[in-house]
Amino acid sequence: MLQAELKKICLTQLEKLQHTDDGTYRDALADIPEIKTHAFVVCGVRRCGKSTLLQQFVKKLNKPFFYLNFDDLRLLEFSVPDYAVLDAVIDESGSRLIFFDEIQAAAHWELYVRQKLDQGFQVVLTGSNASLLSRELGTKLTGRHIVKELFPFSYSEYLRFAGAQKGSQSFENYFQTGGFPEYLKLHNSDIVMQLQKDILYRDIAVRYNVSDDKSLQRLYVYLASNAASLISPSKLKTVAGVKSHTTILDYFSYLENAYLLSLVPKFAWSQKAQSLAPKKVYFTDIGLIRTAGVSFSENSGHILENFVFNELRRKYGTFDDKQIFYYSNDTCECDFIVNPLFAPQCIQVCLDLNLDNTERELNGLLAAMNFFKVREGLILTKDSHDLFVKEDKKITIMPAWDYFG
Repeated sequence: MLQAELKKICLTQLEKLQHTDDGTYRDALADIPEIKTHAFVVCGVRRCGKSTLLQQFVKKLNKPFFYLNFDDLRLLEFSVPDYAVLDAVIDESGSRLIFFDEIQAAAHWELYVRQKLDQGFQVVLTGSNASLLSRELGTKLTGRHIVKELFPFSYSEYLRFAGAQKGSQSFENYFQTGGFPEYLKLHNSDIVMQLQKDILYRDIAVRYNVSDDKSLQRLYVYLASNAASLISPSKLKTVAGVKSHTTILDYFSYLENAYLLSLVPKFAWSQKAQSLAPKKVYFTDIGLIRTAGVSFSENSGHILENFVFNELRRKYGTFDDKQIFYYSNDTCECDFIVNPLFAPQCIQVCLDLNLDNTERELNGLLAAMNFFKVREGLILTKDSHDLFVKEDKKITIMPAWDYFG
């Protein structure tokens, strides 16, 4: 690649970035460190606002920077010799702060990033494939990177975006749309639908050489229609139309790596018991469920549970170090156990407590509280407040929007 050609690409990308709306202030902005010894890596699903976060960080620093987005058709043939050309373009810019967008698209990027760190550059990266990033970071940048996951707008960020107050009405609006920024701006569900198609094809089918992409799509639609439900790979072969149990496990891995969904394991002291038990599936944003799922009636309870998972994931979970589980015994279940080994939290989610379900929900929560030896538990609802004291244990009932807003 010619230096003039790469320089032109960089300039057009930079101009586009600088003319983009600054967007809504993201909570993650406060967590970006200003250090030169480590690369800072922002990971997340496509279109969740990673580039906008970079732009906000640039304005916060208020100093010159170099920017290159590798997810560009003009860079499809970018190869190792082109890094020398990139060096020349960066040197010409005079910037010591480098931003690389969608870095996983470039070959041997981790070696180049390490080189720039050794040269004293401050490097910030974004990527939308957790597996590729974690694998390369772990082998070539061990101890020299800090990872921050970014998701579509949380409920509190949505309030900031909409200029709204927390409450049942604003939560109902968020409950219907989810938090993808571009969708919220344009109110066009086709944006989220096309996003999912692009990820399934470009980021999964093409990247992993999935020969039967229709089976992947069938599985994805089924999972979206059954979000917050227990799933077992062995039972999904018929759904997807594949013969191998291993293929289903591969599909799960691809979908998680692309940040479309997460699988939550059952808590067990034995790693083997965890791996054998069914997992619960949650989607990165409730907008994905509403646009991809096929259901004759809306399961608002499962959507609320998915919302709660996403908020907990932002606070406690990471791709490599999961701290969120569900609890189950022979008779009952508790939806979420957070940080079970150190300071366990037991959380039950219920759309609305009534005469038919109160005993069931309480029993599941109390069983988990007894198992983990905690005295306080939480039931999150859509719009109910209450307080129970049972068996010397305190159970707070409150709306999810009040707890997370």
